[in-house]
Amino acid sequence: MKIPPHLYTMPSAASVILLPSWEQPLLTHGWENSNKVTLCRPGWSAVMQSRLTATSASQVQVILLPQPPGTIIYLSLVYVLGHVIKSLGALPILGGQVVHTVLSLVGLSLIALGTGGIKPCVAAFGGDQFEEKHAEERTRYFSVFYLSINAGSLISTFITPMLRGDVQCFGEDCYALAFGVPGLLMVIALVVFAMGSKIYNKPPPEGNIVAQVFKCIWFAISNRFKNRSGDIPKRQHWLDWAAEKYPKQLIMDVKALTRILFLYIPLPMFWALLDQQGSRWTLQAIRMNGNLGFFVLQPDQMQVLNPLLVLIFIPLFDFVIYRLVSKCGINFSSLRKMAVGMILACLAFAVAAAVEIKINEMTPAQPGPQEVFLQVLNLADDEVKVTVVGNENDSLLIESIKSFQKTPQYSKLHLKTKSQNFHFHLKYHNLSLYTEHTVQEKNWYSLVIREDGNSISSMMVKDTESKTTNGMTTVRFVNTLHKGVNISLSKDTSLNVGEDYGVSAYRTVQRGEYLAVHCRTEDKNFSLNLGLLDFGAAYLFVITNNTNQGLQAWKTEDIPANKMSIAWQLPQYALVTAGEVMFSVTGLEFSYSQAPSSMKSVLQAAWLLTIAVGNIIVLVVAQFSGLVQWAEFILFSCLLLVICLIFSIMGYYYVPVKTEDMQGPGDKQIPHIQGNMINLETKKTKL
Repeated sequence: MKIPPHLYTMPSAASVILLPSWEQPLLTHGWENSNKVTLCRPGWSAVMQSRLTATSASQVQVILLPQPPGTIIYLSLVYVLGHVIKSLGALPILGGQVVHTVLSLVGLSLIALGTGGIKPCVAAFGGDQFEEKHAEERTRYFSVFYLSINAGSLISTFITPMLRGDVQCFGEDCYALAFGVPGLLMVIALVVFAMGSKIYNKPPPEGNIVAQVFKCIWFAISNRFKNRSGDIPKRQHWLDWAAEKYPKQLIMDVKALTRILFLYIPLPMFWALLDQQGSRWTLQAIRMNGNLGFFVLQPDQMQVLNPLLVLIFIPLFDFVIYRLVSKCGINFSSLRKMAVGMILACLAFAVAAAVEIKINEMTPAQPGPQEVFLQVLNLADDEVKVTVVGNENDSLLIESIKSFQKTPQYSKLHLKTKSQNFHFHLKYHNLSLYTEHTVQEKNWYSLVIREDGNSISSMMVKDTESKTTNGMTTVRFVNTLHKGVNISLSKDTSLNVGEDYGVSAYRTVQRGEYLAVHCRTEDKNFSLNLGLLDFGAAYLFVITNNTNQGLQAWKTEDIPANKMSIAWQLPQYALVTAGEVMFSVTGLEFSYSQAPSSMKSVLQAAWLLTIAVGNIIVLVVAQFSGLVQWAEFILFSCLLLVICLIFSIMGYYYVPVKTEDMQGPGDKQIPHIQGNMINLETKKTKL
């Protein structure tokens, strides 16, 4: 009985094939995040490692000759082997640093090799399970395929940190478990995939199709140059010059292939923008405040938003937006969807630039050449008047500084040289004191005034110059007690502060409320209430012994906390994810539907190769642009807008490949032969 189109569902074979596509990103995103920690070596930044791995993987995708399902099984084994070796490289008891590095690089290479072969094969092999009369359902398969990839990515975002941090291996974070457990899940998925072998629709092997393509192209070019005489009739397409040696069907397939590859040329720029969610947008989130009121979001957790929105947007676009557009009578072709996706990505980066400009406006100014920023902390029991002797702006503050008064901001001092001695006049009660301190340009300082018997004295303390690069909070302590203090900020973070106005080093801690921080002296244990330590702030705590309230910490903010809410990144994530759904999901289906039957996997691999080229574009622009971040966002947005215009023009003249052209018979009779040359009739295209 014939199944009505609206009741037709996905073939069971295609459902089984989706399993490796769901499992692989669970592994891939897990080791990408873990590698940023395990492979941080001199000269190897985490960003560079991920780019190199992605680039090498996509290059392999084109070189390999996929013949699913065998290639999927074999390369999945290579993929799992890479994870096993990577897990061994994460064991601290196995060899030294060199052994760990070698094992990690070998493991990554095998993972890249496996990734490069699996991705294009799974996409193409899944599409092969659908008959041509079910083209609409096949389109839905590619949506589910992309949805499963992002589901695996989303799950790995939560599972990998738990496996790595919540479990201890040999007294350290268990990176081996973070690599090993997903590898075991991949083995299970591989077994299930292999068990479904009998139900798969397996296209007949085509041999070394990539080699045939290159040989056909080379012969056509060389044959054309050999027959440059004006007496020889011209042919409608340059590939027709391969007709003496290669069958007509292969020539038609290569024509279709070259037309699509030509259309792929502008595509890497889109991936160059999409790729920055995990790098530049995360760096932007670090400079924002993750407190949403009902929930506190860490900067790197914003990356979860992309796969989460993909899971929402794919059914929204497939079942609502596209159908509404279709009912309006608009021909929303695949190429038009991809062009709109590019425009949405442009808008996303324009929004990101606006957010970056606003963040910069809220960032404290930095001292320039021959300038320093100075604040005065009065820890004495009464107010003090501070002036700078010989300075044109001799009063740091118009009013006297009261005891434990929080100064509203730093004051700027101008230097005559890069390093200069400043003479300060301190007026305290009836005492008039002079003190001298040396400062260096482009630095922040605190002039700490303290009691010294019946008098006062001062010390110059160098402050931190900028916010942390990871969004964490910076703290340090001044101890006014006559005994040293040990302070435990967390399980892994503690510091010692010397007695009699000793100053501690800076420590970074996670954002949070520290209401009872354990402290101890040589004869006493006590706790301090530090209050809220917010994102990006730098705090100075002065430990004092108040007669009425006991030991407590006086808190001052050297660098203000991040003010702009991380929620302002939501619009740019929504725009770029909507663009990704329209561009990437549509591109996968377009690559399959327009590819000749013998070159489905090759086109999928070429599609993924555009991602690698996009990664390279990001590296090149970041290396040589020399622009501030917001200007770089605008640059990428404008570049993609130009590329979108070019792609739209190319798409306008693109003639879609018909099914009968891709699946026609091998060789038909040749209409006309003249000498040793063959005159082929080919359909004209606008390209």
